[in-house]
Amino acid sequence: MKNKHLISACILGVLLCPEASLAQEPAAAEGERLFRSRCGSCHSVDPGENRAGPHLSELFGRAAGSVADARYSKALSASGFVWDEERLHAYLNNPRQAVPGTTMSVSVRDQAQRSAIITYLQNLSTGPVH
Repeated sequence: MKNKHLISACILGVLLCPEASLAQEPAAAEGERLFRSRCGSCHSVDPGENRAGPHLSELFGRAAGSVADARYSKALSASGFVWDEERLHAYLNNPRQAVPGTTMSVSVRDQAQRSAIITYLQNLSTGPVH
């Protein structure tokens, strides 16, 4: 009987308080703060709201340079890649090295900050997230 209660308590604990979800929440909140301060003047997360750079809604799984009515460098438009976590880490770390000829000059060299921003953007995507 004790084992039955213990198993029920464990299942209830996992359902009510999954660790993965808890670990991502602070990272996503920090990512939103960092996004707003580091990226928000040029990029929006609202679909269709392009600024100096394209909106980043549904970024993951989207072809680079593919947002309608957004301004892109020829280099990014011709890059031929799809945004995923690995590509975004490289691009945010050093945009001009990742895509020579890009017009984006802002970089996020701190890996923890990049990861937080990426987590925030992943949470906004409903498409494939890698």
